[in-house]
Amino acid sequence: MRQRLSLTARLTLLYALVSVLLLTGLGVLVSVMMDRHFAEQDADDLRDKLGLIREVMSTSPDIATLADRLDDVVHNHRDLYVQLQRLGYPVYASQSPAAFHFPAVDAAANRQMVSWQYGNANYHGMCSSGRLADGGRTELTICAAIDTGRHEHFMQMIGRSLAVYILLSALLGGVLAWWVAHNGLAPLRAMKARAQAITGQQLDTQMPVASVPPEMADLAESLNAMLRRLQEDFRKLSEFSSDLAHELRTPISNLLTETQVAIAQPRSADEYRDILASNAEEFQRLARTVSDMLFLAKAEHGLVLPSRERIAIEDEVAALLEFYDALAEEKNIRLQQSGSGQLLGDRLMLRRALSNLLSNALRHAPAGSVVTIDIAQQDDGSTVRVCNAGSGIPPEQLPRLFDRFFRADPARVAGESDGAGLGLAITRSIAEVHGGRISVTSADNSTCFTLWFPAQSPLAG
Repeated sequence: MRQRLSLTARLTLLYALVSVLLLTGLGVLVSVMMDRHFAEQDADDLRDKLGLIREVMSTSPDIATLADRLDDVVHNHRDLYVQLQRLGYPVYASQSPAAFHFPAVDAAANRQMVSWQYGNANYHGMCSSGRLADGGRTELTICAAIDTGRHEHFMQMIGRSLAVYILLSALLGGVLAWWVAHNGLAPLRAMKARAQAITGQQLDTQMPVASVPPEMADLAESLNAMLRRLQEDFRKLSEFSSDLAHELRTPISNLLTETQVAIAQPRSADEYRDILASNAEEFQRLARTVSDMLFLAKAEHGLVLPSRERIAIEDEVAALLEFYDALAEEKNIRLQQSGSGQLLGDRLMLRRALSNLLSNALRHAPAGSVVTIDIAQQDDGSTVRVCNAGSGIPPEQLPRLFDRFFRADPARVAGESDGAGLGLAITRSIAEVHGGRISVTSADNSTCFTLWFPAQSPLAG
């Protein structure tokens, strides 16, 4: 597996690459500008030399005299080459025409510089015309050229110097970039060290925000928010583990005690039958708790796949009221239903959620009170509101009311309250599976649970 580069190495390489590109671009620009400058300088020199030659021609009566004078002019200019032509044929050359060749340049170019290569050398040349001092009868084409070798040698030297400078600058820039990146990422390394030191017992540790650069402040805030969520989840997990152990300990202890008592001495068949019946009740309680926990685990991980059908909520409520009518009559509680509505969802899940709310209301409603179930159809969905009279729930307990095993009643001893404290958690999961939600309000004398289901259920068919 290929090893990944560190962030410091990446920044260093990126900075070095950018430096090389910028310096190379600068070197190319300097080379182009210098080359253009030399070309303009050569053009000016050639124009001056052509002007000087025309002056010499204007005072020379014949070609022989002109040749002698031109030899004196070009004698001290080794890089200057002059050729005079008449009707396309050379009549004077500062050196042998075989050793130096002017390209066919139209004299009408009127002192426009041209470039060419001859042999291993490069030249800039320019042509013009002039007349001898013979009354203007003899017109000659004047061509002058400059060997650009000295310019090329200088440009090569500059190019080598720039290459060495770019290389050294890239190396030095890379070292400086590493130093800057290494020191700039020091807060990140400190944050990493602090994060590595955090354990399950130190989730209250927070990353420093004020002491880090603004670019890392958002990261520190996000990590702190994650730590707070983890701390809250660990707290809930710890409480859940404690509650689960308590819920399972009681029926297991009962089973163990009754079994030990049963085998302590011989008993009659009726006594064994009573013990087995009692054990069966405890097993049912354990099975119900495990089944509810399995349902919650599946719902939280998206493994619950409910069916989808159009449901008349008032019909489901009416069926449940008929089921709970005997229990309500026994407790002297009146059940009252109103309104109607429809939703697209799973009928069995809806019935389970409503049953949990009704059983919870009947459990806490005082004798002689009324439990109301109000159904309402709205544009965005439908609501079911279950209210019962009672002592109310403290405000600080409302956010935890849908946690697993949580009871508003602090009594935790088996037999003091029915159920394992999972009904409201299951109801919330059912609502969320349907894309809905559940909320609760509690005053001094009443508590109301409200289920809301969207008009368009997100369930798959």
